Amino acid sequence: MAESASPIADRMQCIDASGIRKVFDLAAKLADPINLSIGQPDYDVPEACKQRAIEAIRAGSNRYTVTQGDAALREAVAENLRSEFGSFDSPLLITSGVSGGLLLAFLATINPGDEVLIPDPYFVMYKHLVNLIGGVPVFVDTYPDFHLRADTLEAAVTERTRMLILNSPANPTGVVYTADELRGAADVARRHNLLVVSDEIYNAFAYDGPAPSAWPLYDRVVLLRGFSKTYAMTGWRLGYCAGPEPVVQAMTTLQQYTFVCAPAPFQAAAMTALETDASEYIDLFRRRRDLVYGGLRDRFNVEKPGGAFYIFPEAPGPSATAFVSRAVEAGVLVIPGSVFSERDSHFRIAYAADAETIERGVEVLNRLADG
Repeated sequence: MAESASPIADRMQCIDASGIRKVFDLAAKLADPINLSIGQPDYDVPEACKQRAIEAIRAGSNRYTVTQGDAALREAVAENLRSEFGSFDSPLLITSGVSGGLLLAFLATINPGDEVLIPDPYFVMYKHLVNLIGGVPVFVDTYPDFHLRADTLEAAVTERTRMLILNSPANPTGVVYTADELRGAADVARRHNLLVVSDEIYNAFAYDGPAPSAWPLYDRVVLLRGFSKTYAMTGWRLGYCAGPEPVVQAMTTLQQYTFVCAPAPFQAAAMTALETDASEYIDLFRRRRDLVYGGLRDRFNVEKPGGAFYIFPEAPGPSATAFVSRAVEAGVLVIPGSVFSERDSHFRIAYAADAETIERGVEVLNRLADG
C-alpha cells in the first residue's frame, strides 16, 4: 500500500518556532518562574476604554463594519496623525492588529523570489511571513549597537530587492532609530524604489524623547501602528495602516477575503483610546528600563534601550541558547536571541513586570553570569 501524502503544506516548513517552544517546554517544569519573557503590558486596558467597548456591545455594534474600518475611527486616527505630522492625507485601513497588517502588506506586495531587507535582530514574524509568501529575507547586520547604517543597507540591495522593513522602537532590542538613521534608510529606499514597511507598534514607548517616524521622509512608506501595546489591548486585535493608495487598496481587498474587518465593538473603544493619556504607563516603563539596565550593565555587555519594553544583553559564553537554558532551569524565563536573529549571541528580556520581579530576575541572571 502506498504511503499516504502528508496533509501539511510544504510552506509550513518555512516556519520554525522551536526556539520559543524550547523555553516554554523547560518552563512547564517550573512551579513559580520569574517571567521576563512576555511581550505584553502587565497593566489592564484603561477603564474608559473597557466601558466604551461594553457600551458598544450593548448598543448592538456586534456586526461587521465596512472592510476598511469604521469611518469615525478612521477619521479619528487621521486627525491624530495630522496632529503629529502637521499634515496627513492618506487612505487608512483598520487592521486586526499590526500582525494582521503585516500579513496583508506582505501578501499585497511581495512576489515569490522578491528580496526583503530585514535589519537583524528582528521581530520574529518578519522572517517567517516573508518565507511563507515565497519571498527571500535578506538580513542586514546591525550589531553591536543595533542601529541602522545606510551603507550596510545599500550594500545589501540587489536587483531583486523590493522592500525594507523598519521597526522602531524595536523588538527585541529596544533601540529607537534616530532621525538621521531613518533619513539615510529613506534615501536608500528612494534610490532603489523600495517599499518601506515601518512597524511602529511601540511608538508611544520612547523614553528619551519622541521616537522619529519614517512616514514623513518618503512617499512609499507603509505605516503600521496599533492599540495593543500602549493600551494593553493585545487580545482585542486592533491596529491601523496608512500608505500609498494602491497598496492600501490591495490590502483592503485582501482583508475582505481574510480577516473581513477588525473587531467591531473594539473599533468603538479605540476612539476612546486615542483620547486617553498613556503618560503614566510610559513613565512606569521608563523606570523599569532604568532598573533592568542599571542592574545588568556591570556584568553584561548590554545596550541601553531607548524604547519598547525589551533589553537585549549579550550572553556570557559561546551560546545564548545554552545560557537561556541555564536561566530557565534557575527559574527565570527569557528568550534566546536566535529566535530574533541569525546569531546566537544575545537573549531578550521583556521588562513588562513589576519591580520586584525584575530585581529577582536580574539577581539570578547576574549570579549565572558570575558562575
